[in-house]
Amino acid sequence: MSLRSYIQDRPMPLVWAWKLTEKVLLLMRPLFERVGMERSSRIVKLPEELIKGALFNCQDCAQCVLHYSGMTCPMNCPKNLRNGPCGGVRLNGNCEVKPEMECVWVAAVRRAAKTPYAQEIYRLNPPVDWRLKGQASWVTFALGRDQVTTGSDTKMRDATESLKRNGQGGQEVSR
Repeated sequence: MSLRSYIQDRPMPLVWAWKLTEKVLLLMRPLFERVGMERSSRIVKLPEELIKGALFNCQDCAQCVLHYSGMTCPMNCPKNLRNGPCGGVRLNGNCEVKPEMECVWVAAVRRAAKTPYAQEIYRLNPPVDWRLKGQASWVTFALGRDQVTTGSDTKMRDATESLKRNGQGGQEVSR
């Protein structure tokens, strides 16, 4: 087991670090607004890359959903799936594209249960706005640009809402 996996499999210190970071970033919002997203990103990018690259193998999408996905970066999925696994997860929990790799979403579900954000695993994440690639996700978060959809918003925020719309009553799916 790698050091990265060891840390991610024990996510509470990461959760505490995120909660602190979130508060600091929201305090910095007026500064980011005054300086602008691009200039702010150039300043914040290096420490963000060093921390998130080492801990999460961050793929630099600028729309981080780590706290919604069990402190596991879904952009490490070879298919870039941000809302759950594909239909090709192997019986052993590994990826169909990279059979030697555990499915990102199998790891995310396991890790999410160990965080206060366990229910967030069912959250529907907006598609990646690739125009933001290369910006610092800490800046896009503080400015509210990280969760902006690109025209495909159906107003659903949780996967269970889809079940309700389809007449299935939104019952809990057995796991």
